[in-house]
Amino acid sequence: MKIGFLGLGNMGAVMAKRLMDAGHKLTVWNRTESRCKPLVAAGAKLAATPAEAARGNEIVITMLFDDAAHEDVLFGDSGLLEAVEQGAVHLSMSTISVALSERLTAEHKKRGIAFVASPVFGRPNVAEAGKLWIVLAGAEDAVEHAKFVIGPLSRGFTVVGTEPAQAHAVKLGGNFLISAMIHSLGEGFVFAESQGIAPGTFFEAVNSALFQSPFYAAYAGVMLNPPEHAGASIELGKKDLGMFRAAAKEHGVKLSLADDMARVFDEAIAEGMGAEDWAVGQYRMAQKRSRD
Repeated sequence: MKIGFLGLGNMGAVMAKRLMDAGHKLTVWNRTESRCKPLVAAGAKLAATPAEAARGNEIVITMLFDDAAHEDVLFGDSGLLEAVEQGAVHLSMSTISVALSERLTAEHKKRGIAFVASPVFGRPNVAEAGKLWIVLAGAEDAVEHAKFVIGPLSRGFTVVGTEPAQAHAVKLGGNFLISAMIHSLGEGFVFAESQGIAPGTFFEAVNSALFQSPFYAAYAGVMLNPPEHAGASIELGKKDLGMFRAAAKEHGVKLSLADDMARVFDEAIAEGMGAEDWAVGQYRMAQKRSRD
């Protein structure tokens, strides 16, 4: 299948490569063109503009950093939306705000273009293994088409509704839970250390007794053995939490833990931790706060 893929950051690059390995023909675009070179060397076609990446393709996938990037890529000069063809499906696999997802739904409907929200759960190493969990929302036929195309990226799907914004809301809620889990683990580790207990030993006991969670174990491993390269940054965590809080506020919902977490992220960024791994930075903040 012919796919236009826009956004080749840490996640997008490995996702695009898996789609190519599955036999799809990709046209790729990225703001920093050098990120496209490995895929072009592997057989992808290079697009000079977002519009060129979309034109003539059956599927268009966006994996962009934030709402601002979507404004430029979809609505700017040589923007994607003016070039997506009738009958094509646009898959928004990025983590974006509920408000932007609602706007994109309306813009696609106005143009007669199928739009499926398909944000992903998983770090780059999970994407590389093809084991992302993908949340889907949109028209039923378009969602089924999306499942077929992006199957090589995923170990499973959850279809949450027919309104694309519902999938993006689930993604924001899930990322909030990850942040809350990391924060509680960090404070648990700080407590263990204060009692003369190695954090790893503490975690083995509580995870075996209470959670039996590979997910908890994976993040504990990141926190206690920081990776050379951040899978996701504190700055990214702050962005996602801000969108989560904005969506809640729009519906009159107050979330006290989310407000507390926002202060943690602000402090971490003020301490110069913005580019650090999300989990490592939050653990460092738990340690710092325990000493203040």
